[in-house]
Amino acid sequence: MREDRSGASLARTPAVGRATRPGHVYLVGAGAGSADLLTLRAWRLLTQVDAIVYDRLVGDDILAMIPPSRERYYVGKARGHHSVPQAEIGALLARLAREGKSVVRLKGGDPGIFGRMGEELAILGEAGLPTEVVPGITAASAVAATLGMPLTDRAHAQQLRLVTAQHCREGGEPNWHDLARRDETLVFYMGLSKVDAICRGLRDAGLPDDWPIMLAANASLPEQQTLIGTLGDMPEKLAATPLPSPCLIVVGSVVTMADTTRHADCVVTQA
Repeated sequence: MREDRSGASLARTPAVGRATRPGHVYLVGAGAGSADLLTLRAWRLLTQVDAIVYDRLVGDDILAMIPPSRERYYVGKARGHHSVPQAEIGALLARLAREGKSVVRLKGGDPGIFGRMGEELAILGEAGLPTEVVPGITAASAVAATLGMPLTDRAHAQQLRLVTAQHCREGGEPNWHDLARRDETLVFYMGLSKVDAICRGLRDAGLPDDWPIMLAANASLPEQQTLIGTLGDMPEKLAATPLPSPCLIVVGSVVTMADTTRHADCVVTQA
């Protein structure tokens, strides 16, 4: 063990390369957006491995940390655009590892939260390749911290539920009555195009028109944009003030605790 300048103990991270078994694949969370939210473990791996396979949500500031001599493979996915099939991504990771290369699979946010981590671990496990998961800060945590807003609170929400809005697409419908609770915080990922359906579904299931909802784009970045309203008026607010994708949707009374003055560069439209 060694200590940093503050005196806190830091576990020594094994060097990647000669000290690490060839063919190791690291599934690494790049965090919510801001480069300084990257974990120390993630940074060390980015500077030491042979190859990086990265997603669309990994920012340029983070990519700039990678030494120029490292191999890079872009496999980004975006709604409405051509994307690399998941099977091809898994095959690429396996091929690089079989070549004896240490590989970082770099994902926005946390790899275990809507990041298809399980699918990639299964492919690599079937190939008999060693893996490690390095967590990252997910967008929900980053947005809440930026605004000084707890995701759980004894007076507001005793539960937290993370939901993919993909359930609202292609004719699929979540159980709105199960989701329409006053004692929890709902966070929808990948749901910008389904704000109308989310607001309507929760209202039809019993939540009041004035129930708080917040949309946040560019989580943790200086250009973070936050739109605050209610289930009754959010579709109209979003039409008047469009936000870029990806966008996080937070539903629950904790939204009333958001301090929009904490983030000086944040563009906010208040209800």
